[in-house]
Amino acid sequence: MTATASRYDTSIVAGPLQAAVWKIAWPTMLTDAIGGLQGMVDHVLVGNLVGYKANAAIGVSWQIFLVVIVFISSLFTGMSVLVARFAGAGEPEKVDRVVYQAFLTAIGISIGILAPVGYLAAPFLLDLVNAAPEVKTEALPFLRIMFGFSSGMMIFFMLSGALRSAGDARTPMLLGITMTVLNLVLNIVLIRGLGPIPAFGTRGSAMGTCITAGLLAGYALWKLWTGGWVVAFPRGRGLGPDWTIIRELFRFGLPTGIQGIAMNIGGVLMLSFIGSLAQSAAAQAAFAVSYTELFSLITWTSVGLMGSAAAVAGQNVGAKHPDRANEAVHIAARYGLTVAVFVGLLFVFLPRQLLAVFGMHDAVVVDIGAQLLRVLSVSGLFITVALAFTGGLQGTGDTKSPLYISMISQILVPLGICFVIQETGTLAPIDIWLAILAGHATRCVLSVLRFRQGRWRQIVVSVQ
Repeated sequence: MTATASRYDTSIVAGPLQAAVWKIAWPTMLTDAIGGLQGMVDHVLVGNLVGYKANAAIGVSWQIFLVVIVFISSLFTGMSVLVARFAGAGEPEKVDRVVYQAFLTAIGISIGILAPVGYLAAPFLLDLVNAAPEVKTEALPFLRIMFGFSSGMMIFFMLSGALRSAGDARTPMLLGITMTVLNLVLNIVLIRGLGPIPAFGTRGSAMGTCITAGLLAGYALWKLWTGGWVVAFPRGRGLGPDWTIIRELFRFGLPTGIQGIAMNIGGVLMLSFIGSLAQSAAAQAAFAVSYTELFSLITWTSVGLMGSAAAVAGQNVGAKHPDRANEAVHIAARYGLTVAVFVGLLFVFLPRQLLAVFGMHDAVVVDIGAQLLRVLSVSGLFITVALAFTGGLQGTGDTKSPLYISMISQILVPLGICFVIQETGTLAPIDIWLAILAGHATRCVLSVLRFRQGRWRQIVVSVQ
């Protein structure tokens, strides 16, 4: 017990809950915010140096890329469920075994499947979202680079999830800040060029991201092998796959992967509706900046709190304190609402000023973007609560319910609204923005109701 106590932070399962939630949340929020700012800088650079079509290209490419990559990342949700349970129960040997098996599985899929299939399918995927020809020209090389060299990013996602679930959110924060700073430097050089290095434009953004992630992944693997972090690769055991653990990774992670695919397919299909508008390029650019970038001011916080709710709830269930797990999720939701209200006020009163930062000066683009930001000021209130309760469900092992909720709220509701309006009249940008709002509100209500049913209290993990 002394060794276990020195390795894991026992205040998560025994100390004040508000402090426990905040301890995991704030480093994640800061990491996401700094990483998101780097993405904003990319948009600012390409928007001012290449034009708003480059903004649309990056936004469309990321939406497509996330559809695929989120499936592999789902394994890390399964990993996080197991790591949090075993860390809360004080079983470090099982924690390390789970982390190593998640690494083996994710690397095998990303190199063996994602890279070759993604490279070949990129043109078809861009056609699927009705990317304008000038947008497709910018997006295709970006997307192929991201698909081909994504394994470093996968290792970073895996490591961050494992450390947070084991109670250490500061190490992934420091790694994330380092990666963001290096990525920013490389992107500035590669996008605009410097000395003998030519200007790669939109491609430079993808190149900088992949190079940075690869360097960080190499360092992370060295640390996991040599030790020193709260998680490590196991020593004295075989290096091959452990199918019992891998099955549990898929058992808990696969629903989250399908959920992520559903959500992002919903996003891709929503882009196809945007692409069908009379001013599609302007609407896609406004969507890329307003939704993908500026709305991240809310989702950075919400995703951080979702991870915190998952880690704290999961560890407390592992320590057999389900009431503490329940209260932790409600605390996370209250934190998220506070931030969403503040950012929402900025969206309402300063939309044009925010868009101008991204080089958005075209009158049509600015009008559409400002309209979207005002709708998102309300939508943010719903999504932050939804994500907190999603974290609670996933962290305690109920990964199937968020899947069903996402199918309804991210596909059926918003796409159904857009389809009906398109078939019965003329689809306008405001119709799409309100459909997104309806989906977020639906997700919030269903997530809260499902968590309050309390069925997550009976879920059992099976790893010997």
